[in-house]
Amino acid sequence: MTNPVSVTRDVNAPAEKVWSMVTDLARMGEWSPENQGGEWVKGASGPAVGAEFKGRNRNGKRQWSTVVKVNACEAPRKFSFGLMLLGKNWGDWVYEIEPTAAGCRVTHSWVDHRTKLMDTLGRIVSGVADRAEHNRANMEVTLANLAKAAESGS
Repeated sequence: MTNPVSVTRDVNAPAEKVWSMVTDLARMGEWSPENQGGEWVKGASGPAVGAEFKGRNRNGKRQWSTVVKVNACEAPRKFSFGLMLLGKNWGDWVYEIEPTAAGCRVTHSWVDHRTKLMDTLGRIVSGVADRAEHNRANMEVTLANLAKAAESGS
């Protein structure tokens, strides 16, 4: 439906540390304003291509859960997972980590794969009319919180 939405932030922490944080999906609720964390399912115990995770999400009073499937896992540079619903990938969430002299540069992207019907269903469940702008704002907050945690050593 839309072009990818991406935000980038420099983080004063090693790429390996940031990698370990973004691949620990159970902790994602510590920095994401919408995702509340969750757990690996179907025998998965951590990030690997094909691993699945059930996440909990919240927007105001609305709550829902989703299943994601890891589609790229290239330590410590790229981690991507697709939001799976009704047998379809509704969108990919991608973290790309590039080492820099001061730490690393993290690019967080969302690639929308929804049809108009999927968009309508998503609006009903989440209460979000403009998913691209909503995600952009949330990704800015997520990267700011992630950077703060990585840089403080937590």
